[in-house]
Amino acid sequence: MTTTNQVLADWVKEVAELTQPDQIYWCDGTAAEEQKFNDMLLADGTYKKLNEETHPNCFLHLSDPQDVARVEHLTFICTEKEADAGPNNHWMAPQDAHQKIDDLFAGCMQGRTMYVIPYCMGPIDSPISRCGVEITDSAYVVQNMRLMTRMGSDALARIEREGGFVKGLHSTGELDPDRRFIMHFPEELAIKSYGSGYGGNALLGKKCHALRIASYQAKTEGWLAEHMLILGIKTPAGKQHYVAAAFPSACGKTNLAMLIPPEGYVKDGWEISTVGDDICWMRPGEDGRLWAINPEAGFFGVAPGTAKATNPNALKMLYKDTIFTNVAETEDGQPWWEGLDDRTPKTDWQGRPFDPANGPAAHPNSRFTVSAKRCPSYSPESEAAAGVPIDAIIFGGRRASLVPLVAEAKSWDHGVLMGATVASETTAAATGAVGVVRRDPMAMKPFCGYNFGDYWAHWVAMQEKANHLPKVFTVNWFRKDDQGKFMWPGFGENMRVLEWIIGRCQGELSATETAIGHLPSKDDINTDNLDMDMNVLEDLLAVDAAGWKSEAESVEAFLSEYGNRVPKALFDQLKQLQSQLA
Repeated sequence: MTTTNQVLADWVKEVAELTQPDQIYWCDGTAAEEQKFNDMLLADGTYKKLNEETHPNCFLHLSDPQDVARVEHLTFICTEKEADAGPNNHWMAPQDAHQKIDDLFAGCMQGRTMYVIPYCMGPIDSPISRCGVEITDSAYVVQNMRLMTRMGSDALARIEREGGFVKGLHSTGELDPDRRFIMHFPEELAIKSYGSGYGGNALLGKKCHALRIASYQAKTEGWLAEHMLILGIKTPAGKQHYVAAAFPSACGKTNLAMLIPPEGYVKDGWEISTVGDDICWMRPGEDGRLWAINPEAGFFGVAPGTAKATNPNALKMLYKDTIFTNVAETEDGQPWWEGLDDRTPKTDWQGRPFDPANGPAAHPNSRFTVSAKRCPSYSPESEAAAGVPIDAIIFGGRRASLVPLVAEAKSWDHGVLMGATVASETTAAATGAVGVVRRDPMAMKPFCGYNFGDYWAHWVAMQEKANHLPKVFTVNWFRKDDQGKFMWPGFGENMRVLEWIIGRCQGELSATETAIGHLPSKDDINTDNLDMDMNVLEDLLAVDAAGWKSEAESVEAFLSEYGNRVPKALFDQLKQLQSQLA
């Protein structure tokens, strides 16, 4: 396979001259090719076949123990002006970055094959989708990109039709942590990643393209690329709604994306469907609404904690056609991780006989890669070229105090402020200082490809591009009582909060106006068969004025870090909040 796109042909030739591979292979995305790569990875020991009876066509890959997670401190945004990258990113001048990483790439593919992967982020025929090409020397990356993107000859045909594409160059290099960088060049629509085989650093379609580069593309082209799940909610009356929701890590994002409602809801005829669990691209439609696609074709999920009790839909996906990375293995060759069940594994994520003294059996960031079509709640609308219309945008964080269970923004500007200042409190597990509020705007702190001030301004400006924007809400499932116990049951019961959100979108359910937004009373929330003290629910929906005054001061200090790039609208909203609290 070659290409009629001269820019692509020239770039492949240039990369080959730099990296010196033994051969060049163009990926076509066929089933025969998938089989060939699986056989090759099994033969060279990169893959181990798992129990064919319980987990047909499933494979285990164990990475280098020093290469098991995203490396934020080695991830750079390389714009001509440092201020354009913003305080939210590590910056390097493009010329210096190219020089530094190209020195590492020089000759790095000698003795290896260079794989050329044309891919499409989003349905192949969607105007919202964008294409890229990843060049890599890792067959493991090829197989993961096969599940995570629409990859192969159809994507190449679209690139040849349209001309433009994001360039991604990757090599595992020596897997040396001291020779590892992930460089992004938003102004050039290019990514260079060296020295890691881990998904977030090596599957360049994922966070690198779909968020860091796409967020910049979205700013220049007038749309939004966000770290959000997309959930379908159908009411008993048959009305279909879609919500997009942003949560920082460890806040239950995947569980919400694959939510199973309480029994009463199912009986009443509510239906939940999953369009995406991680990334959402939204574009203003001709009807003034935001229309969204999930640019990914698969799930790259964290295995530990995925279980029948927490996320039965996710678990059901993983018994076929799945790549497992850094999980443990049972005596009979089944994948295993903490939280799955009470079996004792035979070997751990480093292939050693399991010994609790060595730490967890599965790496805490161990992963599964699986096609989205395997999900029991998969929505066929995931392939809709037009995308799905978004009725509500939800921002969530992990706050043990202060932030209520749910609140609705008073306006779009107010919603942008809510999203820009969403935060989580640190836990004892993460750091010595417990309860430190860490802001993660729109859950995009590690992923925004440019200055947060400009990013918020772009959000504010969406009002000029679309006149039926979604309603904006915040949720907090993680409030704790004086004994340190969670006050809200969470998981499937979160459906009760979603019901109120949908009711607000339909103009059918009431709310009380407060300084911090429109809040439900405990009577506005459906509590049928809910096993909880109604006084606790009332506490979850109360506004602590004194606490919010100090929160507002903290928000002001945070926004001020971004200087004059912060849109005036956010400071206006903050002043309004402060005067209402006073």
